[in-house]
Amino acid sequence: MRVVQAMEFGGPEVLAVREIPDPTPGPGQVVVQVAAADVMFLDTRLRGGWGREYFDIETPYVPGGAVAGVVVEVGAEVDPAWLGKRVATSTAASSIGGVGQPIGGYAEKALAKAETLIEVPEGLSLNQAVALTHDGRTALAVFDRAAIQPGEWVLVTAAGGGLGTLLIQLARSAGAHVVAAARGRAKLELAERLGAHVVIDYSEPDWAAKVRAATGGDGVNVVLDGAGGDLGEAATAAIADHGRFLGYGAAAGDFAELDKDGLAARDIAVLGLFDITGADTDWNALARGIQDAVAAGDIEVVIGQTFPLEHADRAHAAIELRKSLGRTLLTL
Repeated sequence: MRVVQAMEFGGPEVLAVREIPDPTPGPGQVVVQVAAADVMFLDTRLRGGWGREYFDIETPYVPGGAVAGVVVEVGAEVDPAWLGKRVATSTAASSIGGVGQPIGGYAEKALAKAETLIEVPEGLSLNQAVALTHDGRTALAVFDRAAIQPGEWVLVTAAGGGLGTLLIQLARSAGAHVVAAARGRAKLELAERLGAHVVIDYSEPDWAAKVRAATGGDGVNVVLDGAGGDLGEAATAAIADHGRFLGYGAAAGDFAELDKDGLAARDIAVLGLFDITGADTDWNALARGIQDAVAAGDIEVVIGQTFPLEHADRAHAAIELRKSLGRTLLTL
């Protein structure tokens, strides 16, 4: 079968199409004939050599932690009723919400654990399903933990990405006033279309002051921070006293380093990714919930760009150049 391998750590050019043997499912595993594979910002960072203290990855390896397609083979201890079903899933090596390696997805066939399979409902495409595999369940977990109330002001950073576009809609559905912060006109126009009341370009000076001004000077009640880094830190200047800061992303390069003592003095609750989710998080229930919402037309999943498998390098380059909107996928 054809796969994309990172032959060494480096730029997008290290990604190459190769032929390797088809996978064989072990106990509790299935083989998925892949129709679409998710491409994450994390994929680009790992390919560049980042995070080797957290992820024990050696080259050559096949990137990609989530796929959607049809189950074509099942291993021992797996219900054969899965055969022929349309599914979305993390790869066998990956582990959403736990320890794992987001690898194995950029391939014509991928291994997955039967316990992570989510059957794709009628009315939902496989592209939509894989675009939700990481972002959909995380968005619902963040939204549930944020406990947004009607009338509150909510700032969403990295608002043009996969998580941000979902959170804009979820916050709006809760009756919040949504401020979307992103970089560039295209992302801001997308955020407006999805229901953001105010859009602000955080590549401009004093953008956090503009967020506070948009609230009448009071500040936002909730920050949903998918940007991280200096942008996430700057966002704290826009929070009202007694507010909440939920940091779950690192689109700017790393998670935000916050003055937690200063924020605590203002009675601002700070929650990181591991505070938002835990061992008791029911990821499959969250996945089914967001799939049903999209299938019903209540939430739009934004797929900004798709690339064929052999152009995985272009997909990575688009993400690194900050040109991508919503989710980026490989299609087969």
